[in-house]
Amino acid sequence: QVQLVESGGGLVQPGGSLRLSCVVSGITFAINAMAWYRQAPGKERELVATIDTRGSTKYDDSVKGRFTISRDNAKSTVYLQMNSLKPDDTAVYSCRNGNYWGQGTQVTVSS
Repeated sequence: QVQLVESGGGLVQPGGSLRLSCVVSGITFAINAMAWYRQAPGKERELVATIDTRGSTKYDDSVKGRFTISRDNAKSTVYLQMNSLKPDDTAVYSCRNGNYWGQGTQVTVSS
């Protein structure tokens, strides 16, 4: 059974930081690319960042220079370090591997 479990979301003030984690089980983590998505209320889900099996990364323009995706194959975990957070970053953040999704974790940026 494949499971993706996110954690690390919460309420943070503008300019603050959060680190999201996504622990994957049931698949061979090291051979799979991973991605983080987000969906804000009333908006389409959007791709935030990806990391391939070699560690190469890509980012949406809206988060470049602020967010960093990384992976720890020994822990079957992908991370999203989010710095300089803005109210527009408020969304449910989910990790994805192929057809598998996590349940999501809420990130709220507000003063």
